[in-house]
Amino acid sequence: MRARQPVPTVWLMTDERTDATLEAALRRLPRGAGIVFRHYALARAERRRRFEQVRSIARARGLVLLLAGERRDTLGWRADGWHSGMSHRLPMRARLRTAPAHNVRESVAARRARSDLIFASPVFATRSHSGARSLGPVRFGQIATSSGMIVIALGGMTAHRYRRLVQLGAAGWAAIDAWSA
Repeated sequence: MRARQPVPTVWLMTDERTDATLEAALRRLPRGAGIVFRHYALARAERRRRFEQVRSIARARGLVLLLAGERRDTLGWRADGWHSGMSHRLPMRARLRTAPAHNVRESVAARRARSDLIFASPVFATRSHSGARSLGPVRFGQIATSSGMIVIALGGMTAHRYRRLVQLGAAGWAAIDAWSA
């Protein structure tokens, strides 16, 4: 992935609750954007089938597609990379490796695990983490500046909110609802 194109600055995080609008969301993404395919609740065979559908659209539209979850599936499912909260230093060749970070400690762990970028979240209140304490701009900025990594803002994000976070170290933004609405 790294040899083919730069790291996307715009991302869609998928999940089952927005599955009915997923194809429309994929069409709204700009060329070169990224997708983190999650769909954790699906049975393995159904998850693989849905991933294949998303991959077909992603390839046709020039989108980067990462698989969240099991590292071993990344190569077999022909994903562009792997998203996981687990600390693995295993080589992924030219595949993009991303990790979530909800605080400075997790961002440091992601850097030590040689992740290429982190998704810092939730920056703002979000339906997908209802009731969770959000980072807010200040704590987001602490993660971004202390991580020494590419940091993508996630959680209640919009293009407008992203522009406000650039000066705090945001290199991009990711959302579920912003693309699925």
